[in-house]
Amino acid sequence: MVQQTPEPGWQMARSPVAYAGFWLRFVAYIVDSIILGIAGAAIFFPLFRANIHAFTQSNLWELYMTTSRPVVAIRLLGLMMSWIYYGFLESSTWQATIGKKLLGLRVTDLAGNRISFGRASGRFFGMILSGFILGIGFLMAGFTEKKQALHDMIAGCLVIKQV
Repeated sequence: MVQQTPEPGWQMARSPVAYAGFWLRFVAYIVDSIILGIAGAAIFFPLFRANIHAFTQSNLWELYMTTSRPVVAIRLLGLMMSWIYYGFLESSTWQATIGKKLLGLRVTDLAGNRISFGRASGRFFGMILSGFILGIGFLMAGFTEKKQALHDMIAGCLVIKQV
């Protein structure tokens, strides 16, 4: 049995894609935030109730700034939950979080391939950096050639919309 090789210049046809801009990605982020908020409330509410003494500060700023162990633990668990959500879903066969999937968006590497969990994790932690610099890292998606935010550039990713 002889294996045939394709003719030179032959390439597999890919469906056309467009880069996803800032506003589509913003809507996907809002959807994902709602999902994570509901899941977080369901998971962490019992922890809040069990540690109610840690949440008796007189104003919201004190509660936000507190470094008590229960509050820090809950924050770290929330961070881990978000990391697993973004990392697992963006490296899955979906290549998207639920918010991105609803809008027809996918996260790929620069060649259009599925990303690994490690790269998706790097992208997630890059999102934190994008937020730390007054959100400018996110806004970059509206102005760069391939609609990449800072965290996309750091991880070598694209967010595309199937056309």
